[in-house]
This record gives sequence, structure tokens and C-alpha cells, in this order.
Amino acid sequence: MRSFIPTPSHNAVAFGIFTIHFYALCILLGTIVAILIGRKRYQDAGGDRNEIIDIAIFAIPAGIVGGRLYHVATSPELYFGSYGHPFDAIKIWDGGMGIWGAVALGTLASFLAFKSKVRTLTFGHFADAMAPGLLIAQGIGRFGNWFNGELFGSPTTLPWGLKIPLSLRPNGYENYQTFHPTFLYEALWCFLSAAALIYFTPLLRRTLARRPGDLFISYIAIYCIGRLWIESLRIDLAHHLFGLRLNAWVSLFGIALPGLTLLVKSSKNRAVREVGSRHD
Repeated sequence: MRSFIPTPSHNAVAFGIFTIHFYALCILLGTIVAILIGRKRYQDAGGDRNEIIDIAIFAIPAGIVGGRLYHVATSPELYFGSYGHPFDAIKIWDGGMGIWGAVALGTLASFLAFKSKVRTLTFGHFADAMAPGLLIAQGIGRFGNWFNGELFGSPTTLPWGLKIPLSLRPNGYENYQTFHPTFLYEALWCFLSAAALIYFTPLLRRTLARRPGDLFISYIAIYCIGRLWIESLRIDLAHHLFGLRLNAWVSLFGIALPGLTLLVKSSKNRAVREVGSRHD
């Protein structure tokens, strides 16, 4: 008998009138892990670890809202129009969180909360401290997709193929049983990337990530490298632009982000030098 990874038969557990969705639990667990790792790294950098909690109060809700808004904005047909149900747009427990929106709005909320009062370190130090934990949180969150039986890849006969129930298979794939477990691929990539950032932090600070905040930008680029490959495997419905999935384009932008940041910094430094030379 061929081996495979099964899809869980249940994605929630009920306690009376309350229902706990495993997708939500994965997000909650990932959030807790990110905060614990971030507090430790921020404190090791010389900051007050309690500041992480102060900022998380604003960043977490913003991240959830941003992630959901990105998903709804890039998949409007699921919630609006002839076959959509607008109320489903708020059902985050059914899945559907765009990491790009979560990172963008969560980072913005963190920045505003950080700048609202005097802190022990700079926002760049804060972002660098949070980067590895965010990767681990993203990896844990992907197991929520496993419980929901969603966002899997193309058919495969590999021994770690994910067996998908017939009711969850997309149109045209009814005759296939096992698919690439992209949730697992992304989770492993996130965990390995987080370990690399933690282990190579001193090296990165001597080479690529020389200023506070550069490590956070490196995190985005590293994650996007793996995500670009994973996007090429996924078969869920998605909008395309010039033959590529929209998320693939966002990944390409994320990969290019360190270079763009370096270009902007170089331009600013050159402008400062030119102004200085005029005053000499």
C-alpha cells in the first residue's frame, strides 16, 4: 500500500455552544511563539522586553485584519458577486489569510505603536528581533491549512503526498488522490529559514544586514524565495498577471527588496555627500 499524509477528518472541536477551530489555534500558537522569541532577542539586544507586549497589542489585530483584507481583495469572487457570500469575508476560521497583508499592516501598526513613546532601542532593532519568530509563526500557521484541507499543490505520487478527500479536490482533479503538501513545504522552509537567521545573525550583521532593520528585510527576501517555488506548485484558483500567479509577483518583489533598499540608501548617502560638498 502506498504511503501518504492524511488530511485530518476534523478541523474544529465543539464544547457546547463554543466551537474551537484548529486553524485559529495554529495562528494563536504561532503568535505566542513569535512574541516569546521576539522578547528574548529584543532583550539580548539591550531592549526592554516588555515593549514587545506593548506593541503586540496593536500589531496582532492589525496583522489579522491585514491578512484577511489581502485575501478578500485578491479573491473577491469568493465573497461577492453571483456566487459569493459577503458575510463569509469575516470567517477567518475557514481559512484565507494573505501573509503579505498581515506583514504589511502588522508592520505599520508596530511602527506607529513603537513611535508613540520613547523606547530603549530603535524600530530597526525591534524588527530584527521579531524576524525569526515571525517565520516560525508563519510555519505553525500553515498547519491550519492542513486541518482545513486547502492550498495544496499539484498531484504527486511521492510517499509524502497529501491525500485529499474527493469533496475538497478542485474541478479536473477528481481522479487524483494525493497532492503536494505545500503547507508542509512552506512550514519547513519557514522553520529552516528562522534557524538560519538566528544562527547567522552575527555573520549577516557583518555583511548584508549591517544596519538595524536589514535583518528584517533579509527575512522577507528569504521567505519569498521559498514562497516563489511553492506558488509554482499550488493549484488553487488565483489571479494571474502575465502568466504568473499574483502571489508569485509579490514574492519576486520581496526577493528584490534588499537590492531596492540598498539602492535607496545609496542614493540618500550620495545626496548627503553632494550637499556636504556644496557647503565645503
